[in-house]
Amino acid sequence: MNKLKNKVTVITGGNSGIGFGIAEAFKNEGAKGAIIGRNQETLASSVAQLGDNFIGLNADVTNLSELESVFKDTAEKLGKIDVIVANAGAGTTGTVADTSEADYDKLLDLNLKSVFFTVNKALPYMNDGGSIILIGSNAAHRAYPSFGLYGAAKAAVIFFAKSFSNDLLDRKIRANVITPGTTDTPAFDKFVPAEQVEAVKKHFAGVMPIGRIGQPADIGKTAVFLASDDSSFLLGAELLVDGGMTYLAK
Repeated sequence: MNKLKNKVTVITGGNSGIGFGIAEAFKNEGAKGAIIGRNQETLASSVAQLGDNFIGLNADVTNLSELESVFKDTAEKLGKIDVIVANAGAGTTGTVADTSEADYDKLLDLNLKSVFFTVNKALPYMNDGGSIILIGSNAAHRAYPSFGLYGAAKAAVIFFAKSFSNDLLDRKIRANVITPGTTDTPAFDKFVPAEQVEAVKKHFAGVMPIGRIGQPADIGKTAVFLASDDSSFLLGAELLVDGGMTYLAK
């Protein structure tokens, strides 16, 4: 229960879904830190569940000055940072024929630019020997209808784990990426009518080789491994936590 004892962590999008699952897993292993989000209500609720060792910071990860303030404030309040989780992001639908320039810019800002600059702005406040955890998507490997741009952004995120690790060898900061498959998060409520949510989840469970959709705790446990010394020989790697969807689904 103490793999992350006293480690200072920052999790973007940590107020719900996968991000909150990671925050809970970190808390259970003795970490402290900050969760970042834009919804003050869910931030407050999540911090209340995590307890006194976590703070919530309201920030937009696509705004570079707000990003920098997040890491500065965390370091001032909790100490230099050991683990960064660049989790914030969202998928939108659209084909190459019906995606506007504004849609393109918005999606890339949130899912790619923000990841790069989350790491960029965090580095001055990180301890050497720390861990950077990026969140990919199996949409980077499978061409789902109308998710081409999102999948391309996540493919670039997966590459970032390699390039960041190479750039930071002299500081012994490791970057790795977790690639989830379909996971039970509030995203379902955003994209699916309420009366259809359970049926859609059941459908996804039926096509996943493992027979169920993922839970935020599944990603959280993997993030603990990457944040801890257990993964000290792992850098630039992608861990598929997708119930077999990428390589085994028909």
